[in-house]
Parts: sequence; structure tokens; C-alpha cells
Amino acid sequence: MAKEKIILAYSGGLDTSVILKWLSNKGFDVIAYVADVGQGEDFKAIEEKAYATGASKVYVEDLKKPLVTDYIFPALKANTIYEGTYMLGTSIARPIIAKRHIEIAKAEGTKYVAHGATGKGNDQVRFEFGYYMNMSDVKIISPWKDPEWLSQFEGRSDMLAYAEANGIPVKASLKKPYSEDENLIHISHEAGMLEDPSKRCPEDVYSLTLSPQAAPDKETLLEIEFAAGVPVKVTNLDDGTVCTDPLEMVLYLNKMGHDNAIGRVDMVENRFIGIKSRGVYETPGCEILWKAHHNLEGLCMDKEAMHLRDMLSPKYAELIYNGYWGAPEFNMLTALFDESQKHVTGTAKVALYKGNVINAGISSPCSLYNEDLGSMDKAGGYHPVDCKGFININAIRLIADAQREAKAKA
Repeated sequence: MAKEKIILAYSGGLDTSVILKWLSNKGFDVIAYVADVGQGEDFKAIEEKAYATGASKVYVEDLKKPLVTDYIFPALKANTIYEGTYMLGTSIARPIIAKRHIEIAKAEGTKYVAHGATGKGNDQVRFEFGYYMNMSDVKIISPWKDPEWLSQFEGRSDMLAYAEANGIPVKASLKKPYSEDENLIHISHEAGMLEDPSKRCPEDVYSLTLSPQAAPDKETLLEIEFAAGVPVKVTNLDDGTVCTDPLEMVLYLNKMGHDNAIGRVDMVENRFIGIKSRGVYETPGCEILWKAHHNLEGLCMDKEAMHLRDMLSPKYAELIYNGYWGAPEFNMLTALFDESQKHVTGTAKVALYKGNVINAGISSPCSLYNEDLGSMDKAGGYHPVDCKGFININAIRLIADAQREAKAKA
């Protein structure tokens, strides 16, 4: 009788290697799926390890370019930032990983998928929501919520013993005293030594950004061109470097952000399941993009359209953070944000300097800015007398409220 196939999201680390062997020992035909979202791993070595651990097949999927065009750019259009601080570097990458996971399951003719996300974090929710939205009758095995697994593995020492007993190759290395997750737009650092929010994050934790003290004592001047809210060209006005490919633009902005100490965040956030956690994030390229884009919007977006979008952006960020990418309400908001960006076309210059992204000039063929109208030195066709009626009408309810308060005190 043929074994049931299961597609395991595999990283090559201790947890997913043990899970691979554990699933195999339970009688599954385990197919490993490795998502390349720009984490800079040795994917050939990971593939070889998966086969050595018992995988019957290994998929190594390059998802970097669609991650930029289909996930990062839509989030940029909405200026999505979770709790006013976090630029959603991990959250944005999860939906494409889950989507490809299910595509592989369908190609292999199975409904079984597995992942190694813990039972305390957000990723378990993001992955499993993604699975359900792409295959409603999917069968999910999540070991860190499985009583049998939890009775067998209390921690790292149990997994190391299992690895040794089952011939799983374990790399002998000094484990960092915190956890990291990296992709092409960011890296997160959390847990371990970082769990005490009263202590400053040590400088040697940071890997994608220089400290402001180490950054050059001169500005880097960039010009970013947008079309309907999407970046289409990045030019370094100092040395003439030009990028137009979406992935190359993001990678180049990462380099510029790294060199100029852009993109560091240290916060205590609210996880979806209700636990507060301290996260240290580095998102160098996206911070540059987000700020340049927002600067240009000031020139091009209608006032009320912008204010409505700004009211809805936190909700959109919350949906992405909580794993609802692709849910009905998410798709509805996406359509609204696409509409809001129709005229966000033009260029935004930014000066990068020691952790700062400074507006260095914006221009657009779709500009709503009228220099004469906004000038303090010209009338520009504006009639100040009109404001008398404007103020009187808008003050009616304020006068009524003040009269009521005066009567109450009489």
C-alpha cells in the first residue's frame, strides 16, 4: 500500500529536520518544500540534508520576485505599518509561502501539509489561514500543537537526542541566544536574551544595518520614480546607479539602507493570540520606499481620499499581521487602495543620513499642488472673504454646544 504523501515546509534547521524524520517514522511519504524568500541560505546543502533525513522529494522554490511585486508593493500602496512601528517584514512573506505550499500539495495529489511553527507565535496562524484559503479541505499537521509530539519533545535537548538516535545530521554550531527570521526585506530578532524589554538591544545583534555612529558622515541622495503607487526606477544621484527591475530595486535600497543605518525598530508588540512580545527588526530598503512613497502622496492624493486611506491602513496592517491576506475584507481593502493610488505618479528624492530618510524634493505630472494658491505672498485666485461664511456655517454646531453648556451652568 502506498504511503500518504505530506508536504513539509522545511528549513533545514533542527526543528524541521526532526519533524521530517518524525513524520517519516509515522508512515508518511515526506516531501520537503523549501521557500527561498531571500534568506541567503545554502539551498543546495538544505536539499541534500532533506534527502539524507528521509525526504522522498525536495522542492526548492525561488519566490523572491513575486514576493516583491505581488506582496511588498501592494502593502506599500497602503503604507501598512503595524501598531505604528512594525513594517511587517515577516508577515508579508508568509502568504506567498503558504500559497506555494498548497500548490505543491495539489501537484503531488495530497491534502496533507505540515509546518514547524510554534504554538505561541503568529506564524502558525498565518500559515494555516493561508492553507485553508488555498485548499479548504486541507489536512494540517502542526507538531508543536500535537499532544503526541509535545509528550515526546519538551525542548532542544530532546530533539538533539532524537536526531542522534535517528542519524539526522546536526550542524555543530554555537546557537545565538535569540531567534532570527530573515527574508529579502528584513530580519527579525526575538526571544532568548531579548525577552527583557527593559534592556537595550546589543549592537552586535543587528546584521542588516550599520549603527548611526558607523554610518558615513555624508548624505546619500536617491531619486525614486513611482507609477500609480508602484516604484519603477531607483537612481543614485551621487554615483549614477540605476535600477528598474523590482527585485533589484529592493535589494539596492537594502544596501543603501544598510550603509546609512536606516530601518531599525525595537518594540513590544501585540501578537494575534494575545501575548505581548518584544521584537527587534531591521527593514532598511522598505523604510526608504515607504517614506519616499508617502512624501509623493502628499503632492498627488486628494485630501479626503488620503484621510480615508490613512484611517483604513492600520486595519490593513492588522489583517496582514494576523494572517488574513486573501480574506474577503482584505481583498475589498486592496481594491480601495489600488483606486487611491491611480494618480500617485512622479518622483521622490530622499537624502539618507545616519538613520534618517529626509525629503529632498517631490514632483509629479499628477500634482494637486498650486504654488500660487498656497503662497503667503499671492492671492492666487483665493478670496479670503469666502472664509467668513465657511467659518460661520461650520461653527453652527459649536455655538449650539457652547450655548447648551452655558445654560447648564446658569
